[in-house]
Amino acid sequence: MATNCNGNGASIFSPKLQVEAIQTVIPMKITDPRFSRRIAIPENFDLGNLQRRFHMVLYYNKASETDSGWIVAGWFKESLGSAIVENPIFAGRLRKLEDDFELVPNDSGVRMLEANFPMNMVDFIDLKKKENIENELVYWEDIHETSPQFSPLFLIQVTNFKCGGYSIGISCSLFLADPFAMTSFLKSWSKIHNNLVSQIDSPKLPAFYTPNFTKIGSSPTLSTTSPKTKNQITNTLIFKNPKTPLKMNNNEFLKNLTSKCIGEIEGKIGKNISSNFTILVKENFGSIKMENCSREEIIKEEESGLLSIISTNWNDLGADKVRFIEGNEAIHVSCWIINGENNQDLVMISQTNDEDNSELNIIITISN
Repeated sequence: MATNCNGNGASIFSPKLQVEAIQTVIPMKITDPRFSRRIAIPENFDLGNLQRRFHMVLYYNKASETDSGWIVAGWFKESLGSAIVENPIFAGRLRKLEDDFELVPNDSGVRMLEANFPMNMVDFIDLKKKENIENELVYWEDIHETSPQFSPLFLIQVTNFKCGGYSIGISCSLFLADPFAMTSFLKSWSKIHNNLVSQIDSPKLPAFYTPNFTKIGSSPTLSTTSPKTKNQITNTLIFKNPKTPLKMNNNEFLKNLTSKCIGEIEGKIGKNISSNFTILVKENFGSIKMENCSREEIIKEEESGLLSIISTNWNDLGADKVRFIEGNEAIHVSCWIINGENNQDLVMISQTNDEDNSELNIIITISN
C-alpha cells in the first residue's frame, strides 16, 4: 500500500542534509569504439561557463512497505550501469584541447550520492516555495577549470525523507546534454531499471543497500552544491520552432530565431535581456558551439517576424513519465538552470531527439 507523506502540522524548519554514501557508477562494459564531440568556444571564453548546468528533482511517495529511496538507489548501481552502455557519453568527461574542449565517453562514470533529510517530504515542498533550499537535493561538484577531465558531468542524488518518501535529484552539465536530451535518457534508464527489478523472483535487498554499510544519520553534514552558485535564481522560458527543416549550421537563421524568442520574452516579462549573453547551439550527436553575443547585434525583428515559434514550459519535457517503480508517478517535479559563475543570460538551441521530429528547442535562461 502506498504511503502518503503528509505533514504532521509541526512548525517548518530547515534541518541539515545528512550525506550517507557517495559512489561512482560506471558502464557495465567498456565503450568501444570511442568517439568524441567537439565543443567550439569563443576566444574570450569565461571559465565560469563550465559550471552551467541543468537541475531536476523528482519527488516520489513511498510506493509500498518494501519501497524506499535506499532500495531504489541500491538498484541504480546496476540499472544505470546498463543504461550508460547504450549512452556512454553520460559517463564521460570534458577534455581541454588547445583552443576548444571535447566530450569523451571514457567510462569514468556517473557520481551518485545518497542522503537523508530529517523532514517530511510535503513539508519540504511547502518550504521550498518560500526559501531557496531545493539545491540541497541536487549534488554538484564544480568542474575543475584547469583539469576538467577529472570532473563528472552527470550527478545523481537520492534523498530519503522522514516520512518514507524520497527524491531523485539530477545535475547535468549543459555541455553534456540539454534538458530534453537528459529527460529522454532518464525515460530510457527508468525502463531498464523496471525491467531489472521485475526479473527478481522474490523481494530482496540490492547488493549496494546503504543501510547495510552505514548507520543512517551518523554522517556529517556536507554542502552538496557549489557555494559560488548555490543561491543563484534564474527564470527559464522555452520555445519551439515546429515543422521547420533543421538549419543548425545556418548561423543567421539561428540568430533570427533567437531574436524572435527574445522579443517574445521581453514582451512577457517587461524587461530586456542583458546586453551581452551566451548562445549555446547543440546538434544531436554532432558539434556543440558556444558564442558570445550582444543584444544590439542580434535583435532584428524585421528579419525574424515571419519565423514560427511556440511558447512552452518545463511540463513539455515529460518528466512525469520517469517512473522507477511501475505505477509510482512523481508527485512533484522541479527544473531549473544555473547560468554559471559569470551569471550571464543564456540562449540554448537544440534539436529534438526524435528522428521523425524536426523541431528545434530554444531554451532561454535569464538571471534574476
